[in-house]
Amino acid sequence: MNTISDVFSFNLARCGFLTTEDRISLDEAANKNVSNVRARSDLMCEGDRAQTVKVVLDGWVAAYKQLSDGHRQILALLLPGDMCAANAFVVERMDYSLGTLTPVRYAEIRREDFEELFENNSRILRAFWWKEMVTASIQREWTANVGQRLATARIAHLFCETHARLDCRNLARGNAIDFPLTQSDIGEATGLTAVHVNRCMQSLRAEKLVELRNRELILPNPERLRKIAMFDPAYLHA
Repeated sequence: MNTISDVFSFNLARCGFLTTEDRISLDEAANKNVSNVRARSDLMCEGDRAQTVKVVLDGWVAAYKQLSDGHRQILALLLPGDMCAANAFVVERMDYSLGTLTPVRYAEIRREDFEELFENNSRILRAFWWKEMVTASIQREWTANVGQRLATARIAHLFCETHARLDCRNLARGNAIDFPLTQSDIGEATGLTAVHVNRCMQSLRAEKLVELRNRELILPNPERLRKIAMFDPAYLHA
């Protein structure tokens, strides 16, 4: 089973390109500069200089945009093994923010160290681009989710996707996963008000499709929930 120390390489290795030696090189890079940050704080803010790639080793991070009127849109959930601010390779400043949803342990990898890995190993380069392709695929699905699904289906899709993403990293417990999002967070990820989220959650609970308590999400009937969500995991390329 993957551990905090090798969660980065485990996630990238799902592409099928990497050797054991490649994974060791990635984990060595990811464990050189490790930090911890408390829950509900910013890792980076829009406009900050993007000088390192951050890798989530433990905990959850939200990528988000903060509007001038105070409203926030969560753009993505970054889970253990995911890279944050990968655009540090090509841009000078962040065009979105990163905020922790839980206490987070993360690694910082310098641009120069990543470039050295890429130059010396084409398999690692291919794995990086595979991961970026999956990230873009998830972003397209989030756009479709907010733009076309009805409210209950949006939330159901978020639950199904998050479970699938954690399950392929060996971080699910059967039909249960850790789930630290509040109803406000769920609303910001799905384009719904907290009141609307509450109503949808009551409906999902009444139909015995979802149990959410003590920061744990349980899906008693995942097949039916996937049908409601119109969830097809093919876009995750897991």
